[in-house]
Amino acid sequence: MIEAAMLWNEPNNLSHWDFEIDPEWQAFGNMVKAASNAIYAENPRVPRVLGGISPIDARFIERMQKMYVLSFIDVVAVHGFPLDWNHWQIHEWPEKLDEIREVTNLPLWVSEVGVSTFGAEEVQQFGLKRTAELLIGKVPKIHWYSLYDLPRAWPATTRHREAEGSSYYRHFYMGLLREDGSPKLAASEFSCYTPDLGICQWFHFEDPRLDNAICAMRDLGVKYLRTGLSWADSHRPGAEAWFDCQMKALEPFDVTVTFCFTPESCGVRPNHTSPPKNVEEYAEFCGRMIRRYGN
Repeated sequence: MIEAAMLWNEPNNLSHWDFEIDPEWQAFGNMVKAASNAIYAENPRVPRVLGGISPIDARFIERMQKMYVLSFIDVVAVHGFPLDWNHWQIHEWPEKLDEIREVTNLPLWVSEVGVSTFGAEEVQQFGLKRTAELLIGKVPKIHWYSLYDLPRAWPATTRHREAEGSSYYRHFYMGLLREDGSPKLAASEFSCYTPDLGICQWFHFEDPRLDNAICAMRDLGVKYLRTGLSWADSHRPGAEAWFDCQMKALEPFDVTVTFCFTPESCGVRPNHTSPPKNVEEYAEFCGRMIRRYGN
């Protein structure tokens, strides 16, 4: 059921890791090593993916190399959003991949790439076509972010929220489908690029979109998916039942599951971006999820 296990999400991004506590990523590195060992002990066939980096920064990968973190990793992943958040042009994708290949020989995935319809649906339509031209055949996995727009009633998982201005609101327009499930212009063309393109879609706890998402991905010809099992959600009542429901529904797809988000009770600070007080607690969660869903 689980094709690969990703350890954290955008660890070099302030919205997803608290560098004020861990400015040199020592705690992060120790956490990844412990979790990687736990996953390997449960199922050595499951590839371990370093949480997709954003921004694409070869210096961060070099730091992971110097800390021997990459010795515990099978795949390095990157995220890129040049038409929305990054300070480089979409045509620079090949150069960005080469920057990472220059500092590691590990396989490279693009575990999030997408374009918002914040300005116009035609921008996403162009971005999908150009992204496919630039990336298909260059990396083995490309996860398009995302299937659905983020519902406006839900907050985006980012630290500064509305203080980010338009950057924050773009989070709500990344889907091929609108919040109500109706298709945007790019949705009609996405199947031209499947199964080479997969989907990255985060499902919230007890997400009511799950069943419709399965149908939509099948209609689009999607074969592989990246999603998350939240360590923080694992502390909620009913978490195990929800995780079972989610993973059962996703059985038709090859799933890269991302383990991230610190429970308030387990962090150095009571925040989902915080390093854990005990890295072995994160490792235990990862191992337990692989034992339950990765065999």
